[in-house]
Amino acid sequence: MTSIPEALLWCLGAGTAAAVVLAALLVRSHKERAGLRARLVTAEEHSSATLHGNTELSARLRATEAEIRHLAGARLPDLTMALAHPHVPVRGLLDGRFAGSETDEALSGVLEQVGEAITKERQRVDAAAQSTLRGATTTMQALLYQLQTALQTMQHKYDDPQIAQDLLDADFLNEQALRRVQATGVVCGAWPGLTREDSYLAELVVGATSRLRGYERVQVSNQLRDPIAVVARAVEPVAITVTELLANALHHSHRELPVTVTLQQGNRGASVIIDDYGVGMHDDELKHAMELLAGGEGLLLTQLGDPPRSGFAAAGQLVRQYGFGVHVEPSPYGGVRAVVYIPGDPLLTVLDETAQPMSVMAPMPHRPAAGAGARSRSAAASVMPTGAAAPATAAGVAGAPAAAPAAAAAPAAQPAPAAPVTSATSSELPQADGELPRRRRRRPVSEQQDDPRDESTINMRSPEETASRWAALQQGTESGRAAAQSEPPRSPEGNAQS
Repeated sequence: MTSIPEALLWCLGAGTAAAVVLAALLVRSHKERAGLRARLVTAEEHSSATLHGNTELSARLRATEAEIRHLAGARLPDLTMALAHPHVPVRGLLDGRFAGSETDEALSGVLEQVGEAITKERQRVDAAAQSTLRGATTTMQALLYQLQTALQTMQHKYDDPQIAQDLLDADFLNEQALRRVQATGVVCGAWPGLTREDSYLAELVVGATSRLRGYERVQVSNQLRDPIAVVARAVEPVAITVTELLANALHHSHRELPVTVTLQQGNRGASVIIDDYGVGMHDDELKHAMELLAGGEGLLLTQLGDPPRSGFAAAGQLVRQYGFGVHVEPSPYGGVRAVVYIPGDPLLTVLDETAQPMSVMAPMPHRPAAGAGARSRSAAASVMPTGAAAPATAAGVAGAPAAAPAAAAAPAAQPAPAAPVTSATSSELPQADGELPRRRRRRPVSEQQDDPRDESTINMRSPEETASRWAALQQGTESGRAAAQSEPPRSPEGNAQS
């Protein structure tokens, strides 16, 4: 009987233990299901975030690819164009979200490297082209100078008027070619090619005018107080600059309109002021002209246009090398005013007119310095050969009798006659009909009839009349030399035919 309760207790304990175990298993299973459910939720959230991140990454990759295509198709061509034409803008980023990012920095670095590579290559190619042109123009310039010397020798050798005219025409054409070659060579870094002595500024301007087609339209007014001259090393550079500015003025104005040149003297130098009555220049053209005249070191031949215009560029290179200045601006007459300023300290000097007289072709100063009086032309006559002076005067080229030097010196020692007012004094004389007073230089009455040195007469002469006068001068010179040959033997003259 006692074993039955013990068996029941044992069974009850075993059932309780099983229940406890079962409960523990149920709790554990519930926890596992909860954890699994949490892991599933986390996995779903992570998968959703990953999917969203992949979507953003794909969009960014597509935007980056679009920026790269924009760089290759638009920004690099813009950069290439802007390097040749600075006013062309270069487009920026296609998507503003990349501003300041690593992608923007990388693309900007590509642009900088490509720009530097293009610039270096352009400079290398342009330097090679300039070197080739410099060598070619130097050779051509030397040949043209030899041709010029040969033509001048033939002008002294042959006395036939028709041959003289043909030689003058050929010499003038050679001068045109020489000017173009010289300007091109200067742009490419070549030396101007001539060595001269100190020359009067007025002579220099007249010489520059003679290099141009349409020189008869140029009217030179000399307002210098002193006999100012340009030092030897700067004579040809200043002449080239004045020539190119005059060429621009003549080319852009009507062939019946004048081009006025005024020589002015300041406290620190002298200026050559050129005014034309032409079509003028726009603001952007004036800006480009001033950039060329500034003489930048990075000038490229491709910046001179097509076809290249080398006038302002050549003047700019000479300005940078020799230290004078050039300025262009709208003229009060509607065209363009160009001013060449020559500083007095390094580039100007004053010559003694008695020791080195000025050429008769140079314009007379309108207002001579006080105490200097009107300049006498007797010094110019004294440098001519004795045998050539009388025949040249007889031919009518000099425009005065053989006693002109003595007659020109006489008014300085004694009062001039009262009757011929036009030759009595160099002071300002009243003009008719309200015309402004003009300062006249002292000269004999006989020179008033037809003085070839008169500025207005020189400016109004036609090329045919000028050629005929030179032919008459040569004929008179030959006659004088022929007469001189009857005297005791002398050294042979260079005008004799061989």
